[in-house]
Amino acid sequence: MFLNRSVPQPHHHKIETKSATTTPNYEQLVCFLVQPFLESPKSLSIDCEISHSLKKVWIRIAFESADKGKVFGRGGRNIQAIRTVIATAAEAAGQSVYLDIYGSTSSGHEGASSEEDRQEGLPPPPKSREQRGNGPRPVAKPRSR
Repeated sequence: MFLNRSVPQPHHHKIETKSATTTPNYEQLVCFLVQPFLESPKSLSIDCEISHSLKKVWIRIAFESADKGKVFGRGGRNIQAIRTVIATAAEAAGQSVYLDIYGSTSSGHEGASSEEDRQEGLPPPPKSREQRGNGPRPVAKPRSR
């Protein structure tokens, strides 16, 4: 209640909210999140497939393999942050999202997803003692006091 009528009273506006049925523009969102990491932003290719009946979204991206380290970041921090933002946008729309990263056509790993890339980058399992050829390990003698 305002005592002074010369002061304009605040108007209560209806705040319009978007319904949960609207789908985010995933292509623009991914473009906005990934392009700053790329040396040649035009190399970014995005394919988005939305299943309204399953409420799932599949996003496939490809870029030059030289930029892979920057996009993934140290320990995968950058790509994890990108995935989190995309998943949050999808969750707000009542959807789940899957992001696949494919190699560029020049790298020879065409169609390789991020999961396959991780498996290829693993070091070989450690060799057993017999395979190393070092022979048996020396036995340490106990210390006497």
